[in-house]
Amino acid sequence: MAVGNKRLLSGLITLAFVFYTLNLAAQQKLRLWYNKPANMWEETLPLGNGRLGMTPDGGISKEKIVLNDITLWSGSPQDANNYEANKSLPAIRKLILEGKNEEAQALVNRDFVCKGPGSAGAQWGKFQTLGALEIDFNYGGLAGHAAIPKDYHRELSLNNAIANSSYTLNGVKYTREYFSSFDDDVNVIKIVADKPGTINCRITISRPEKFAVKTMGEELQMSGQLDNGTDGKGMQYIARVKTSVKGGSVSTDQHAIIIKDATELIIYISAATDFKGFAFKEKTSEFLEAALKKPYDVQKTKHISNFSKLFRRLSLDLGSGTSHDLPTDVRLGMFYKRADQDPGLAALFFQYARYLSISSTRVGLLPPNLQGLWAKEINTPWNGDYHLDVNVQMNHWPLEVSNLSELNLPLADLVKGLVKPGERTAKAYYNAQGWIAHVITNVWGFTEPGESASWGAANAGSGWLCNNLWEHYAFSMDRNYLKDIYPVLKGSAEFYKSAQIKDPKTGWMVTSPSVSPENTFYLPNGKTASISMGPTIDNQIIRELFTNVITASKVLDMDVQFRKELEERLKLVPPAGVISKDGRIQEWIEDYKETDLQHRHISHLYGLYPASLITPNSTPELAQAARKTLEIRGDDGPSWTIAYKLLFWARLQDGNRAFKLLREILKPTRRTDINYGAGGGVYPNMLSAGPPFQIDGNFGASAGIAEMMLQSHDGFIDLLPALPDAWKAYGNIKGLKARGNFTVDMAWKDGKIISYKIASPTPTKVKVKANGITREIMSSSALPN
Repeated sequence: MAVGNKRLLSGLITLAFVFYTLNLAAQQKLRLWYNKPANMWEETLPLGNGRLGMTPDGGISKEKIVLNDITLWSGSPQDANNYEANKSLPAIRKLILEGKNEEAQALVNRDFVCKGPGSAGAQWGKFQTLGALEIDFNYGGLAGHAAIPKDYHRELSLNNAIANSSYTLNGVKYTREYFSSFDDDVNVIKIVADKPGTINCRITISRPEKFAVKTMGEELQMSGQLDNGTDGKGMQYIARVKTSVKGGSVSTDQHAIIIKDATELIIYISAATDFKGFAFKEKTSEFLEAALKKPYDVQKTKHISNFSKLFRRLSLDLGSGTSHDLPTDVRLGMFYKRADQDPGLAALFFQYARYLSISSTRVGLLPPNLQGLWAKEINTPWNGDYHLDVNVQMNHWPLEVSNLSELNLPLADLVKGLVKPGERTAKAYYNAQGWIAHVITNVWGFTEPGESASWGAANAGSGWLCNNLWEHYAFSMDRNYLKDIYPVLKGSAEFYKSAQIKDPKTGWMVTSPSVSPENTFYLPNGKTASISMGPTIDNQIIRELFTNVITASKVLDMDVQFRKELEERLKLVPPAGVISKDGRIQEWIEDYKETDLQHRHISHLYGLYPASLITPNSTPELAQAARKTLEIRGDDGPSWTIAYKLLFWARLQDGNRAFKLLREILKPTRRTDINYGAGGGVYPNMLSAGPPFQIDGNFGASAGIAEMMLQSHDGFIDLLPALPDAWKAYGNIKGLKARGNFTVDMAWKDGKIISYKIASPTPTKVKVKANGITREIMSSSALPN
């Protein structure tokens, strides 16, 4: 074939690929669906617009719709620093150097934890449910157990961020549609009957505590004030409910809206809090009135359009398999038995995580907490807070690679808010410069150690957060953003540099005291401890952070002296990993024996992920030691643990082992007990289970799926680095992101890349590895999203 014809054919193939993938998102029907109402909250369908959320259960006689506002927190700012703590620091460090870790731990528990009850106290606070809207239906005598529908269907469309349910009862077809509007910032519920005058119901709203309900005209209101832990006058909130009907009538009593003989009913719910001084009463009224004035179809169309600007940036097709038409709960059961028969479920789960990210945060507000923004209770597990020893970081791991970059910004804002209180904590406990946050925080800026040495003394939290902040720059290459976060990164580096001490055995500079998150070891005398110096995760985080701050200083052409200081100190930071005598990566600076070989945390592999300090290509011996570490750690745990192990195996480029862990995450469960060990799985609505519900498993697994298909942390873009056998037959993805602000499209067949495109805002040289061959290419230009 002539060269010109070859080029023409190649161009046509590329053009066809581009046109195909551009339309893929619209062609795919991404949905969760069921043939019965939800019998537990973990079967409901999560909806959210980044501020408001709701989870309808699709009930027949009574529908319960749990409501949420991501800003609704009890508690208040506090100063729980022990300003005398640093006086005990020399004694603590001396005991650790002498190998008397258990004595050092006793001293930490006495003098080096937060003042007061910490996260167990009322002033710490918790993320709480806003309440629940309940709709009691009257079907003309058919109620309770007699209200048995025909043709019941309940569905969540990920493409449109709309849920619906439908059924036929007494010869009437009822259809309900629900969405948390990305347009007028209200929750919307539409109920339609196909026979006139057959909608009759009573609408109420309540919560378990601290609320008052009243009606004003045709508006139903719930308002209250949460406990701030001091004088009881904490965060205020209000929820307003109004309706619009076709046919029939609307009336109210003291605590309810009553609908009689309607053919169509639309319910609007506007809610807000006074978080950060927001004019919640005025704004909720404005939002509600704007929504009522707008035609429903216009509201719905704008909602879909605004949501789609984010969601449709990326499409993924792994094939459909044999189970894609089954109800989602049935499909999950089938997948666990024969995972290779349903490749499309992994694509659905990946896109579901993207949907949950878009639904649970927005620029200018809060990042998703342990529950995202969905909580059914007042006392949420672990306060529904922000855990800094993997969980909040995991919530954000898929955002950059899955083309939702700006959704990292709320976390950056939260971290900026920790700097000032973190400076006070650094002085109080370590007499150090810079800032630190330990292992837990809330919306009130808590940076103190936790209330127990065994977990609360972790030094890694603030440095780990800086990794998330850095990754947004690494993917976006946004120099203005880097300039904005530089003081945060520098302040964290200043702390670690200031707080390190010299280990006389090795000459290394290390943290002390600290812990490897939530883990414990045996001392030579048979006693156990958690407190140590220089746990591996701290060393890895410091090495990465110093390197990133040095790079940022060069990019921004500033802070030359501080850069030189970090370059010198970096020479004394322990290596990314020390291999123990049994071939694993040591978790501590000493080769201690673990009390639990299958502990849920695997913090000493931070250098493998999310950092890039350990790779099969650059550090093969450490990669092999990481592999052995994982083999002994096992594959079980809460879902977030399983997700983290999935990510590790993907980074080790073992696609089948990563897929095995994905299968474990997707095992069906209905357990809701508090679990620290083996467990995991997903609920019927595909939210991840610890148990109980924790959203980090969804996000961590999504990041893992992306790492199986694309990696860009080792100096080049690696296409299909960990493709499992189950996905080899066929695949097509458009819109993945790589570090350097590259957008990647690719298609494969029989495990081989058959086409790919690397795009960037301006043509740029980039190394790409495809089908085992690495080439340097010039990226094509791409329009911004």
